[in-house]
Amino acid sequence: MFFLLADGLTLYLLFFLVLAIGPAVVLMRYAYNLDPLEKEPAGLLTHLILQGVLAAFLAGIFEQVGMSVFGLLSGLRENTLGFELLSDFVVVGVIEEACKYILMGRATWNNQAFNCRYDGVVYAVFTSLGFAAMENVMYGLNYGTGVLMSRALMAIPAHMGFAVLFGMLYGEAKYLAVRGHRIGSALCIVIGFALSAMLHGLYDATATLANYGDGTFLLVVAVIYAIVFLVVRSAAKHDRRFA
Repeated sequence: MFFLLADGLTLYLLFFLVLAIGPAVVLMRYAYNLDPLEKEPAGLLTHLILQGVLAAFLAGIFEQVGMSVFGLLSGLRENTLGFELLSDFVVVGVIEEACKYILMGRATWNNQAFNCRYDGVVYAVFTSLGFAAMENVMYGLNYGTGVLMSRALMAIPAHMGFAVLFGMLYGEAKYLAVRGHRIGSALCIVIGFALSAMLHGLYDATATLANYGDGTFLLVVAVIYAIVFLVVRSAAKHDRRFA
């Protein structure tokens, strides 16, 4: 009986991990395989996944503080629709994307492997999907495996979509920095972050509105899928080395 229970628990854990982490791994592999010029080192990519996991923990802490501060500054009451919609943009989107990309930047900006524009996309995707995988594990533990299927189809690709927007401009920023265009480089990072945080906030806000019968969420998901499967291919196709 003990061995039957042990085998059942092992199978459940395997099933749980496949649902929670599998979709992120598939999309990481997808972005990695599109790299046309030079594949990135496995050690660096593993480090970025772990940075994404760390970012998920940090974001959870900062968001709790951010929600309290936002409530005080905005004058809005928590658990109201207005509070939820605005906080999706100015708290959740900003904090989660910042945690991902600050850690990613520290690990990659001066790394010698960062020598092509598409590398920025790969780095952002691996960091963001490390974040998403950890977030998925926490959701699965809190709400059960039933929630993981919908997240595999929506939340995981969404995190990659946010990452692609930032990663394209992060790669361009490095490309400009190598050529001495510091202002242009800084603008690319600022714009890339703003776009990724805005799309993140839009995704969360329209997901909230979907509970009230609004269909905008499906349009946002369609845009994200276009970014994941069309824009990322274009970025890979037009990759260039820095030197």
